[in-house]
Amino acid sequence: MSTTRTPKVSERVAPKPADPQPAKKKHGEDDDGPDFRTLLHAWLESHRASLADSLRRLGKQPIGSFFTCLVMAVALSMPMGLSLLLKNVEKLGGSWQRAAQISLYLKLDAGSREGEALRDEIKGMPGVADALYVSREQALEEFQQQSGLGEALRELPDNPLPGVVVVTPTEVDKPALEALRQRLSELPRVEVAQLDLLWVERLAAILKLGDRFVFGLAVMLISALLLVIGNTIRLHIENRRTEIEVIKLVGGTDAYVRRPFLYMGALYGLGAGVLAWGILAFGLNWLNEAVVGLSGLYGSDFALGGVPASDGLSLLIGAVLLGYIGAWIAVARHLNELAPR
Repeated sequence: MSTTRTPKVSERVAPKPADPQPAKKKHGEDDDGPDFRTLLHAWLESHRASLADSLRRLGKQPIGSFFTCLVMAVALSMPMGLSLLLKNVEKLGGSWQRAAQISLYLKLDAGSREGEALRDEIKGMPGVADALYVSREQALEEFQQQSGLGEALRELPDNPLPGVVVVTPTEVDKPALEALRQRLSELPRVEVAQLDLLWVERLAAILKLGDRFVFGLAVMLISALLLVIGNTIRLHIENRRTEIEVIKLVGGTDAYVRRPFLYMGALYGLGAGVLAWGILAFGLNWLNEAVVGLSGLYGSDFALGGVPASDGLSLLIGAVLLGYIGAWIAVARHLNELAPR
């Protein structure tokens, strides 16, 4: 009787373990961790989420957000509006130049042909925008009309008025005007070259005063605007204090905590910039009706211009930057107080 031999346990052949398969690497990762594209995607996603969260929170308080933007818009529109008014006043360049015209009184024996030749010569000189010759006869006729002494002047045996060349300079600058007057006074057939420098100085002082006033007002209102932004962001921080403390407790960075508030400040600035642009456009259009009526009484077609696109874009960019800076200052001031306890 044959018996079947049972192999010992030690003799049994254990199955050969399979070679472990290397784990597949996720897309965008290498041996050292995620690559630049993965990090960039995560960074963009974080910013998108912060922007969406800021929009959602502002949308929950539409009335409060609108009035905050409106207060900021008023603070922005006042200095910008005054600056635009000054620019519109400077468009009266012809009037300013006429105020600084140089009058060249010719000798009494200078005829019309000599006066016209002198006018043509002066027109080609540097620093001269235009030159106009007024003959002796024209000067007498204008004087008769303006003085009301027409009958008495007609009794005079000779015309006592000389011919005049009225020179309009290219710029209203005292040193340049004085140098031009001196050069014109040396021309032949010119008896006297007259320039009212006192009026030019007054005009320059008025414009300089306006520029300084606008600058000072802008500094004051921008400071007030930063305070408004800072106080508004501070209230948002207080409302989310518990949430922020939890985020910092689980390892959230200061940049992560700060980001939604920076977007909120920038959005406030954007809304204020749009409102300020609209306020300026409406205000200039409303004021232009009175300006056109007044200028028409003086025989002028002067009208206020609107808000140039370049100035409007500068206003928007400046408002966004101010909102961002105000939010940054507010968050930086209160961030250390938000450490978890």
